[in-house]
Formats: sequence, C-alpha cells, structure tokens
Amino acid sequence: MSTAATEVTDAPAPKSKKKLFIIVGLVVLLLGAAAVGGLLYMQQKARAQALAEEEAEEGADRRADKAEKASKPVAKDGKNLPTFLPIEAFTVNLADRDGSRYAQVTITLELDDAKTGDLVKGYMPAVRNNVLLLLSGKTSQQLLDAQGKVMLAREIHREVLRPLGIEVEDPDEEEASERERKRRKPRPAPVYPVRAVHFSNFIVQ
Repeated sequence: MSTAATEVTDAPAPKSKKKLFIIVGLVVLLLGAAAVGGLLYMQQKARAQALAEEEAEEGADRRADKAEKASKPVAKDGKNLPTFLPIEAFTVNLADRDGSRYAQVTITLELDDAKTGDLVKGYMPAVRNNVLLLLSGKTSQQLLDAQGKVMLAREIHREVLRPLGIEVEDPDEEEASERERKRRKPRPAPVYPVRAVHFSNFIVQ
C-alpha cells in the first residue's frame, strides 16, 4: 500500500518541470523584446539628435551667409560693390607687317565678389595665355582706334571667362544677335561673374 501511494504521489513531477521551462522561456522572450525595444529607441534617439544637429548647422550657415551679405558694402542702386582684380601688364609684339610695333596693356577685371577673384587667380596662367594670344593677333591700327579698344575689352572679357568654363558669344556674332533681338521680344542680358574689363594702361609703339 505504501509503495503504490508513493508511486501515485511522484507522478506529477514532469508537469512542474514543463511549467518551469515555460516560465523561463517567457522570461527570455520578454528580456529579448525589451532589449530590441531599447535598441530601437536608442537608434531613433540617435537619428533625432543627428537631424537636430544638421538643422542647427544649416541654420548657422544661413545666418552666416546673411551676416556676410549684410557686411558687404552696398552701392546706391542696392547692389553689392564689385571686387577689382588688377592683372600684371601684357607686353606683346603686334601683327603689323613690318613687325616693329608692340603694345603694353594693363587691365583690371571687375568681378562680382572676392570668391570670383580667387577663382580667376587659380586660372591665371590660362587667362594670361588667352589674352596674350589675342593681343598678338592685333595690329597697331586696330588698337589705336577708339572702337578697336572697346572691341578688345569685349574680346578680353570672353577670353578671361573661357578658362572658367563660361562661353561668351563672339563680339561679331553678338552684334548680329543683338540686331535679331531688336526684331524680337527683348530678353535680359546674361550676368557673368566677371562683369567687365577696364584698361589701366594702354601704350602702342
């Protein structure tokens, strides 16, 4: 009798072990879910912080740009005053038949801002090459004529912009296109970073 009772009493033991395994499994799942949730929360927090920092940097850049523009001197017409970049004098033999004439020309570039000045300085060897080739193809008669000087300034303007990757119409083609524009609806003139070319010294001998 006592042996049978003992066997009946010991039978439920496997069920308690199963319950223990189930409880342990649930605890592990809950811990895993908590860990995943914590990781997702930290990632979202990091993204939000990075976005906030990026927006703050952009805001600082915009404020700096506004401050820079506000600090620039302004002309009477409301536009920013230009930057002037003098270039070392050009001395070349001219294309006269006798070959005895030469020109010494010094120019100053009118630029939209100091950044354009730094850009032009970076391309100065190419700029000087273009201007020297242009001048050496001129005759003394062309350079002594007032209209010839005006045309030369326009041609130098084109040659200065070319190394910067900006193509300007040939002056002759530009005049022809201007006549066409007069017949059609007028369009605003293009704005270039190099605004104009000014002569500060001009000698032909």
